[in-house]
Amino acid sequence: MSNSFYIKILATDKVLYEGMAVSLIFPAPDGEFQIMAHHENVVVACCEGSIKLKTDDDNNWYSAFIGIGFVSVEDGIVTMLVDYANWPDEVEEARAREAMERAKEQLRQDKSIQEYNLSRAALARAMVRLSQSVNAPLE
Repeated sequence: MSNSFYIKILATDKVLYEGMAVSLIFPAPDGEFQIMAHHENVVVACCEGSIKLKTDDDNNWYSAFIGIGFVSVEDGIVTMLVDYANWPDEVEEARAREAMERAKEQLRQDKSIQEYNLSRAALARAMVRLSQSVNAPLE
C-alpha cells in the first residue's frame, strides 16, 4: 500500500504544485489540518497562511504561502483551490513591505466595513509573504 497521494495546488493565476506527496499541512479556521495518504473524503476551508508540503520525490518538507480557499480530498486525490499561492522565492521583500505599510495606513483611516476587511486581508497577505524567507527544506 502506497504512503503517497496525488495533489494539485491551484491558485487563480497558476498551478503551484502538481504531483505526488506524502503529507500536506495547511491552516484551517480551527487550527492546522494535515492530510496524508488514505485520508477519508472531506472538503475543508483553508485560511491565509503557510502550508508545508512533503513531496514523494525527495521526502523533504517545503513551505509556501496561500490565500483563502478550500481543500478537497476525494478517493485519494487532493485538490487545493486558493485565491493565491507562492513559493517563498517568488516574493519580492521590498514590495511586500510596501504593501504591508499601505495596508497599515489604510487600517488607520476611517473606512466602511468592506474597505476595512479588504485592508485587513491585504495586511495579512503582506505579513505572510514577509514571514517566508526561502523555499528550502524545513528541519
